[in-house]
Amino acid sequence: MSRSHVPIRDSLVVLLTLTTGAVDATSFLALGNVFGSVITGNMVLLGVAAGTARPALAVHSGVALAGYMAGVVIGAPLAAHREGSGGTWPPSVTVALAVEFGVLSVFTVAWELAGAAPRGGVQLALVVVLAAAMGLQAAAVRRLGQMSSTYLTSTLTGLVAGLVTGSKPDGTARSLGVLATLIIGAIAASMVLERAGAWLPLVILLPLGLVIVASVAGFERVRDHLTPSRGQ
Repeated sequence: MSRSHVPIRDSLVVLLTLTTGAVDATSFLALGNVFGSVITGNMVLLGVAAGTARPALAVHSGVALAGYMAGVVIGAPLAAHREGSGGTWPPSVTVALAVEFGVLSVFTVAWELAGAAPRGGVQLALVVVLAAAMGLQAAAVRRLGQMSSTYLTSTLTGLVAGLVTGSKPDGTARSLGVLATLIIGAIAASMVLERAGAWLPLVILLPLGLVIVASVAGFERVRDHLTPSRGQ
């Protein structure tokens, strides 16, 4: 991979993390105190629910876990598709993200029909939908290499370890970017939830939509820049 391709890829991954932060804030604040992408956290919550006899928490964390796994099951084969798989950002990654966009569009419709205040079965269904979207995104970004836009504990660990040992791990700028945008996405979603809940889907969908548009434009108009030549 040419070094000139890396900033394009990394910028898109950072942008995707805005959606992750918004989804996690939404699922925690509005859908039962669980997470859309922090699945190990949901597993801990499942254990807490079992140890404290809290069936509602057990159900919410359980369906979040199931939804995420379903998203990975769907997204991994899509992102791994071999046809046209070369280059910095394989088209198969964009296909998986487009499916994620479709899943989040379903969330949008259900959220608006519920008046931005889902309850009961609708709330559980939306937990599944958001977690599945995050599973799709995680599988898609994993196709790009050793990076993530969803599960970021290892990203933080690598960054801090590099700082204290004096080494400079690959993707330092990207690591800082995804950690910052995760927080920014959560802040944005939290503020919208407090003031104008009906606009929440825009906060979730806009970064993902921009990534899809940018990647499609890259394949069609600047393919020579995004994809290494056959001679490399």
